[in-house]
Amino acid sequence: MEALCSSEEMLAKATQLWTMLDDMAENNPENYCHFMQQQLKEAKHHYAPPEPCLCLKTSILEPSKTRLFINLCRWSRIPAPKSPSEPVLLSAGKMETLSDKSEICSILDMAFNPSVLERVEDNPPEKEQLIRMSLKYVEEHFSVTLSHSWSVAKFKLKGSLERMRASLRREQPPLAAPQRNPNKEVTLSQLRSLTAEDSGDLILPAAEKPTAPKKRLIEEISSTDKPETPKPAYKMTTKKDADEKPREIELKIELPGVCNVSECNLSVSKDDVLVECLLKYRLRVDLPVPVDEEATSAIFNKKGGVLIVRMPVCQGK
Repeated sequence: MEALCSSEEMLAKATQLWTMLDDMAENNPENYCHFMQQQLKEAKHHYAPPEPCLCLKTSILEPSKTRLFINLCRWSRIPAPKSPSEPVLLSAGKMETLSDKSEICSILDMAFNPSVLERVEDNPPEKEQLIRMSLKYVEEHFSVTLSHSWSVAKFKLKGSLERMRASLRREQPPLAAPQRNPNKEVTLSQLRSLTAEDSGDLILPAAEKPTAPKKRLIEEISSTDKPETPKPAYKMTTKKDADEKPREIELKIELPGVCNVSECNLSVSKDDVLVECLLKYRLRVDLPVPVDEEATSAIFNKKGGVLIVRMPVCQGK
């Protein structure tokens, strides 16, 4: 009975709409033409197919090593966020295997509302954040571990346009892209409240161990679209115990011109360290031995502009 009433209501509304349009066409032809043109324009915009924007190149490390291409696309069917505080929505196709003359690789299509991609096009920090978010989504949604490094390909689309559009159209409705988990990296800018008012140093204590195991604490960014950021001077020292076994790695990084710890981000994994000071410095250092990132500590000296990172070596490595 409810379904019947619903159908009758829909029929009544449709009849009412057609009656209104007939009256408008008869009594005000100019407004009728304008209304119909506007409706056709909106329908054409809504049903427009996804278009390629840029292609990311990275690698899947686990469960099996392979090259991965991620096509970031514009699609007006994806709802735009109504405010900056709302989550960004995306739609992702299935991860597929593509074989061409040079290699066998994996390929994935992801679509965003055009306004999202337009907003970040001329804003490098926001563009980098969107790419980081996309890579994080891939790791969590497809249960893979990606390489720390990525780059933007010279071409906008990997694979054919028809394949990409078919891949996105057969998938589920848009999902909210996940936010970055703060437990997966040590970020100096998040620790400003630890700075004493009468002290020039910030002491970063050892981080608490998270309840769930983490895959990495650092993501390396190497995009061909942005200018290279200067690499600061640094010195790495390996402290040893009485048996000449590595005990602790100390990294001193000179950051002249950096006046506040909030200007920097520090990420530490067991194999490498990444320091980024927006538009000033960027340094990635491979570590000679695996370290315990949970027990890592750091001190930033404002007066000297020196960041000192101390990383205990993993025992039994």
